[in-house]
Amino acid sequence: MTTHHQSTRGEPRVALVTCADLADLDPDDRLVLAPLTARGIAVDTVVWDDPDVDWSSYDLVVLRSPWDYALRRDEFVAWAATVPTLVNPADVVRWNTDKRYLAELSAAGVPTVPTSWVEPGDTWQPPAETGEYVLKPSVSAGSQDTGRYDLADPEHRDLAAAHVRRLSDAGRVTMVQPYLRAVDLEGETALLFLAGPDGLAFSHAIRKGPMLTGPDLGPDGLYKAEEITSRTARPEQLAVAEKTLATVPGGTRQLLYARVDLIPGPDGEPVLVELELTEPSLFIGYADGAPDRLAAAIATHLAHHA
Repeated sequence: MTTHHQSTRGEPRVALVTCADLADLDPDDRLVLAPLTARGIAVDTVVWDDPDVDWSSYDLVVLRSPWDYALRRDEFVAWAATVPTLVNPADVVRWNTDKRYLAELSAAGVPTVPTSWVEPGDTWQPPAETGEYVLKPSVSAGSQDTGRYDLADPEHRDLAAAHVRRLSDAGRVTMVQPYLRAVDLEGETALLFLAGPDGLAFSHAIRKGPMLTGPDLGPDGLYKAEEITSRTARPEQLAVAEKTLATVPGGTRQLLYARVDLIPGPDGEPVLVELELTEPSLFIGYADGAPDRLAAAIATHLAHHA
């Protein structure tokens, strides 16, 4: 399904890519439509797996909310490789849609949440030490299939083992991370970067309230509801974000946007939870001028692809 928001011959054409469940975009993304139209850019909202779409007819194809790809990642990555004007580009999509990139970033010196990995078919038992842990698949979107477990609770230990088995049986890699309790008060900080004339530049930050209340008991919609407020980024957070972005394969000039998600570690210093380069919510409704900055970033990339 394609929704035509503006169309005049001769204008540059941009596709904003979504999924069938959000065929007319996430409400936050819709805020960029008017600024794009004001710049003389024709915009269509397009479902990524619609077989009738001629992707070559677009001057730029912008990934926004294709949030149903997690169980079909191979298909999604293969599709991305067929779209020459995709941003962020297909090689970034391939790298960033599997969270095993965190191991690379950690090895490069980026402070990250400590993570161990359970491959499909591996046997896994909850660690002997008690404490709270987070389990999630290495390929996911919208906090799907993600749970929080208190290993002092025998029922939680059983549910954690069942969670890993469920993912393993589906051929999925499980991430095992300690739950960092500072997130309960501080929340998660997302730092948003958008392309400018001189490359990626910081735009704004938001606070995401703590989301994980307990074990994962199976599918629960396309994404979990989030409690979002605006936030001022601190210098130490921006420093970790810059260090993170410096590790992106191929560099950041190819990127239209980036989102760096941080939480406080045990010592209070920020650690990376995720680097989102494929389909992150950009939260442009939470910062003055952000919809226009995103439209300007798209116009910048149009000029690069012209």
